[in-house]
Amino acid sequence: MKIYFMGICGTAMGNAALLARAAGHEVLGADAGVYPPMSNVLAGAGITVHEGYDPARLEKLAPDLVVIGNAMARGHPEIEWLLDTRARPFTSLPAMLYEFVLKNRRNLVVCGTHGKTTTTSLAAFLLRENGRDPGYLIGGVPHDPPTGSHPGAAADPFVIEGDEYDSAFFDKRSKFIHYAPHIAVLNNLEFDHADIFRDLADVQRTFSHLTRIVPRNGFIVMNGDDENLRALGPLPWTRVVSVGTGRENDLQIVDFSETAAGASFRLVWRGTPWGEVRWSQPGLFNARNAAMAACGAGLMLAGEKVERDVPARSERVEDAASLDTRGTLSLSKGLHLPNLPDLLKLDALARFRGVKRRQEILAATPRLTIIEDFGHHPTALAETLRSFRARFPGATLAAVFEPRSNTARTKTLQAGFASALALADEVYLGAVNRAEKLAAGERFDTDVVVRQLGAQKVRAHAFADNQALLAKLSSDALAASARPRVVVFFTNGSFDGIIPKFTAAAKSA
Repeated sequence: MKIYFMGICGTAMGNAALLARAAGHEVLGADAGVYPPMSNVLAGAGITVHEGYDPARLEKLAPDLVVIGNAMARGHPEIEWLLDTRARPFTSLPAMLYEFVLKNRRNLVVCGTHGKTTTTSLAAFLLRENGRDPGYLIGGVPHDPPTGSHPGAAADPFVIEGDEYDSAFFDKRSKFIHYAPHIAVLNNLEFDHADIFRDLADVQRTFSHLTRIVPRNGFIVMNGDDENLRALGPLPWTRVVSVGTGRENDLQIVDFSETAAGASFRLVWRGTPWGEVRWSQPGLFNARNAAMAACGAGLMLAGEKVERDVPARSERVEDAASLDTRGTLSLSKGLHLPNLPDLLKLDALARFRGVKRRQEILAATPRLTIIEDFGHHPTALAETLRSFRARFPGATLAAVFEPRSNTARTKTLQAGFASALALADEVYLGAVNRAEKLAAGERFDTDVVVRQLGAQKVRAHAFADNQALLAKLSSDALAASARPRVVVFFTNGSFDGIIPKFTAAAKSA
């Protein structure tokens, strides 16, 4: 089959195209900007990528199927041609993945507001290091495993990042609804994506829909410390295993500590020590990502060893004794679960190198450390900054933030961003992305945030132009200082190219 990907240079689209190519399909596509690294990876796989969009060219190419990315909307020239002529069938990326990859696999679907990419990478990495050949699709560029996608062996699990964002302009369901989870990992749940969700309850609703398609012989691996997830209530149609720092969790994270030398923690599975982890990944949030991934991967390896002993729904909901003190159903109680420490070894975590643009160190000298992070939600920024306080004691911590995502560039989470950024010593606020498309009353107000930070003794600057930010940051950060400085760039985009420019200038200074 000849499959055409519209928006092929996006990370998810590109990795899906690679999966289709590995499955033997003829794959091609187009993008408005053909850019690395994905363009280079696609070219290396023999996939033709066209620059820009052209209905006449699409008609001539005559693909058997067109996959439309969710960034595409009405008014797009190729979409309008497809709708006018109905000359070629089209589908969304998630629907294509189900039909061509997932429908006959046992799928581990990793979901949550934060940590999806890292947790998906960790689960695939652990399965590979434990002798399996899982398929996987990661919404980023991992260092481990070595690629962002891989078909794997048909008999082994498929690990996929489950995004709650919508599927396409014609399908407003969350992507993860298409992914046929056997095990759903729910890392956390917060309000985000204000462009498609009305409020927290709306986000909870789509996660609730996901839980309803987990089979009774599957599992939900839930962050047991997350109040917003617990609020989903009883899930009596399947089995739930909880992960967290509290003693009530099935898998407990204990003795977490972090210093300049790295982080360490222990995992305890239902009272049985699983292993001690010492690694380079920062923060309790990454320890939690590892625990969630290990639990999901271990349950996948258990396979048929897990007894199907789930009572009927009416028995479970009406049994008040099975409700814990928070009023939610503790579904793992009474289940004969496998001993995960016997099934999955954790030693490989010490070698896990993480994912590009997730707390990625770009340069490190005794005087200056430069880090890039994909953070675009207040909670993610706060957790990262707290981690770096422990990781770089005594250093001046400078946070450089670009309000870029569809939510971050609005006032929706502005108060949360101000609170998170107050954890830094210095803050540089970049230009609000596509500010002209927002009314002044709706737009993230960098001047207000600067005043709020100043009132908390945080040195803060706002810039209407990111090149001006680069000039000021370079002047400040590259000047002689008695204290080392850590500069952390937070953006889910390019930040107008200032990150590689600053890094290059720092390395040559």
